[in-house]
Amino acid sequence: MMQPPLARRLAAELLGSAFLAALVIGSGIAAQQLSPDNVGLQLLYNAAATAAGLFAIILMFGPVSGAHFNPCVSIVDAAFGGLRWRDVAAYIPAQVVGCILGAIAANAMFDQAAISISTHHRASAAHLFSEVIATLGLLLVIFSLARTRRLASAPAAVGAYIGAAYWFTSSTSFANPAISVGRMFSDTFAGIAPASVPSFVIAQLVGAGIAIAVVRMLYPDITPEEAADAIVPHSIADERRVPPAA
Repeated sequence: MMQPPLARRLAAELLGSAFLAALVIGSGIAAQQLSPDNVGLQLLYNAAATAAGLFAIILMFGPVSGAHFNPCVSIVDAAFGGLRWRDVAAYIPAQVVGCILGAIAANAMFDQAAISISTHHRASAAHLFSEVIATLGLLLVIFSLARTRRLASAPAAVGAYIGAAYWFTSSTSFANPAISVGRMFSDTFAGIAPASVPSFVIAQLVGAGIAIAVVRMLYPDITPEEAADAIVPHSIADERRVPPAA
């Protein structure tokens, strides 16, 4: 099936990334205000909102752009032939700008300064190792579902994985270079200090590289057509025409 025009896909990636950053940061601000003295509850609120919201925004924008919202997803998709590299070069700026705009919107919704640079330093060795694992797991969820033709389950699976990874990783699972950049612009519970971002991005790209190797090992006959629909099918009709994997 033909992809929508690039301009429409970029609009979907920008808007979806903005919604992603707004829900991550906005729920973090709300959590901080609701339970100012209980970090555990703050994390619970933040994780639950992110998991549920991610499910919804993948359904909203997936049929247009594939709902990447994440440079690592776009890079791995291109590595499997599902996305042209020149499209990746356009997707990534849209994702980053979207996340920055989402951070600004979240700040504004809670009457914060539109831009407040985070002072939350996170780049310990444990955090960086966590980002490798978190990114690897996210990409394995996405591309294993693409390979085995279970794409209808992907919005729920991705939301569930990210919600869980808030808790089983010490970094709270950013797993996304664009959201790492966006979260610099909010000095709140969900923020990250600019000095920590380059290390986070490198760790996430390492996770993406490992994911390419692991997917190729587990699913050596993945096709570009399967990779092209990396998160959700372009239509329910397309999904129904594909028989279940053996």
